[in-house]
Amino acid sequence: MDAETHELIAGYALDALDPADRERAEELFARSEEAREELHSYGLVSTALAVAASGPAPSRELRGRILDAARAEKSNVVSLEERRRSRAVPVMGAVAALAAAAAIVVGLWGASTANELDDTRTALERERAAAVLLADPDARTVDLEAGDGRLVIGDAGQAVLVLDTLAAAPAGKTYEAWVLDGDTPIRAGLFDGTAARDVVPLEQTVGPGSVVLVTVEQDGGVSAPTSEPIVASQRV
Repeated sequence: MDAETHELIAGYALDALDPADRERAEELFARSEEAREELHSYGLVSTALAVAASGPAPSRELRGRILDAARAEKSNVVSLEERRRSRAVPVMGAVAALAAAAAIVVGLWGASTANELDDTRTALERERAAAVLLADPDARTVDLEAGDGRLVIGDAGQAVLVLDTLAAAPAGKTYEAWVLDGDTPIRAGLFDGTAARDVVPLEQTVGPGSVVLVTVEQDGGVSAPTSEPIVASQRV
């Protein structure tokens, strides 16, 4: 399928098409199994999170924010023909949009520079990999020494931190994850803790003997921890 067809399917999944394009999409689904499978693929991440043996279900709060964001974008709904004449950046592929519908909205309708689009693709790919790991029955689960949740690790050291009861980070602050390998903490990602259940794909692999930590830091993160960990895994 070409880029326009992928965009048509993605827009349909977000309920973000005008009536004419929506009719085109429904005609496409009626005759194309491949198109129907791609539309179905938008639900794969949520399904993977819901049925994973050791992973979390998506939070209702996250679903609500995604739907609110999609509805708020109604003022930007135009035909695909108009968008082809006016857009200045490439359309994000539907496969890249699979991981998080909120980021799909940003990528399809809000990205204005190449750097923003690249950042969105990177985040989506990380979220998709996290969903796959959480659904993997062979992934290893490590309990936490401090905090409420678990650490899930794949056979190549890829890891996802799942936190169940963490409050949102204070104003001007962020949570920063670290992989402690020996005596050196390595930065592993930032998150704000606003979800009812935080699913944090770590940006560093976790090797044998390592510990995963979370500290509260200034917005933007820091190069080394400045506070005591509020979350700490058992040694891997």
